[in-house]
Amino acid sequence: MKKKVLKTLKFILISLAVFSLIVIAGLLWPMPEIALPEKHESILIKSINIIDVNTGIILENRNVWIEKNRISAIDSITPDKNYGDSFTIDGQGKYLIPGLWDMHTHSTQHSKWLHHPLYIANGVTSIRDLSGQMGKKDSYWAGTKDRLGWNQKLEHNEQVTPRYILQSSYQINGDNSVPSGYPEFFSVENVKDVPLLLEHYQKEGANFIKVYSDIPVASYRQIAKEAPKYGLHIAGHKPLGVSLEEAIGLGQRSFEHGRVFMFDCFPGAEKLLAAEDKRAIYYESKKSMGEDFDALKAEHLMDLMRQKNAHWVPTLQMLKISAFANDLDYVENKNLKYIPTLRKKLWWNPDVARAAEYNQSKEGKGINMKLYKSAKKQVGMAQKKGVPIMTGTDVTDSYAFPGFALHTEMKELTACGLTNLEALRAATIIPATYSHVGKDLGSVAEGKIADLLILEKNPLEKISNTNSISSVVLNGVLYDKERLETYKDNTASLASSFHMNVKFIFSLLGSPLIRKQFAD
Repeated sequence: MKKKVLKTLKFILISLAVFSLIVIAGLLWPMPEIALPEKHESILIKSINIIDVNTGIILENRNVWIEKNRISAIDSITPDKNYGDSFTIDGQGKYLIPGLWDMHTHSTQHSKWLHHPLYIANGVTSIRDLSGQMGKKDSYWAGTKDRLGWNQKLEHNEQVTPRYILQSSYQINGDNSVPSGYPEFFSVENVKDVPLLLEHYQKEGANFIKVYSDIPVASYRQIAKEAPKYGLHIAGHKPLGVSLEEAIGLGQRSFEHGRVFMFDCFPGAEKLLAAEDKRAIYYESKKSMGEDFDALKAEHLMDLMRQKNAHWVPTLQMLKISAFANDLDYVENKNLKYIPTLRKKLWWNPDVARAAEYNQSKEGKGINMKLYKSAKKQVGMAQKKGVPIMTGTDVTDSYAFPGFALHTEMKELTACGLTNLEALRAATIIPATYSHVGKDLGSVAEGKIADLLILEKNPLEKISNTNSISSVVLNGVLYDKERLETYKDNTASLASSFHMNVKFIFSLLGSPLIRKQFAD
């Protein structure tokens, strides 16, 4: 009997040792280098149709000459024009638009391999990331220094990466977001901590403070008042303890997600604002938010947003997850192959399962679908009222597929009533103008940085034609169709690999910020 126990124990120890060695091998396995295209000193795109996203006019059969990373000239077809030894692309019958923008994403320490190639493959050349760190290098979330480093590598053609515009703080959400061992000022539970928070992110190189739903109200007001003194602004969620009217008046520059008007435009809005346990009241109120929406109040708030130039990023796909959680055609998305296996099993699948269970329950039946449809109507209302709308997807959240989701979001916007041109503007010139880089990006014009998409089909005829990508030009560097397809294939292979999933789970477990997020 003793020998049998010893033999079993030996087997267990050997198995644990082998498993540990396999895990260590996965962690140490080198990440692949992502091949960059050759950089040409000048590129000539011949005889292409340029879409002016400002007016919707198509400039037919133009030559576009790119020198280094900028558009040097846009000419009508002239046989005697000398473009030197430029690398030439035949644009006959094709369409040229600016690179696309995703104004709500979350980057991680693995974005270089799992997100960036897919962004470029889908023509997403500029990103506003709404995540960050809290004074310490995080094993999971990327921070300002990471993103600024990626920008530097883009400028020197040393890495495949989109352009990261406007740097964010970590989400500021009171004690709910600050792990133990981190400076207390990140929680801003006390108003006196606000200057410490702002000074920290100013020194880090951030451009804005990302505010979250449960931020202490007094501190939110103080951040709004003090942030401009530090060269910062506020963007993010509408705090549950502050009315949308007040938040607009305090100067919040962008509001995220599809329920932003619902919180203030149902009969229980005042109760929600005053409640101590706001989350509980919110969940009790979901049905009323969808059914008892006050359109007149919403229109008043939309007028205020237009007047204050406050932007809205609806991220409609985040509501669609819950609404369609029981729809197999939706759940079995073909792009799941680009997502690490363990992310799907540990994060995405439980998200969908919870929503599906709620949708089938007596208290939840039909509510998520109603909220999704209500948000779509409100996007159409806001557009007619002149609220500036921008595309955002909420990568890395569930079913937000890097790059692909941006095209889906534009299609969602047209389903809300936006024209194809308006949806295109929401993904190009409006984000560029919001980010104060409209002189360099956001449209196709002489002197601007060459972030461009060459399309096979006209997106003004059908917005899904933004998917017909022939090639991408990013910072004056050409990524042809073959290379873009290679990026997709390589990302799919990496996402299913053992070593990538080992790295993913260890980065997740090693992050105090993620552990705190899941604990709450």
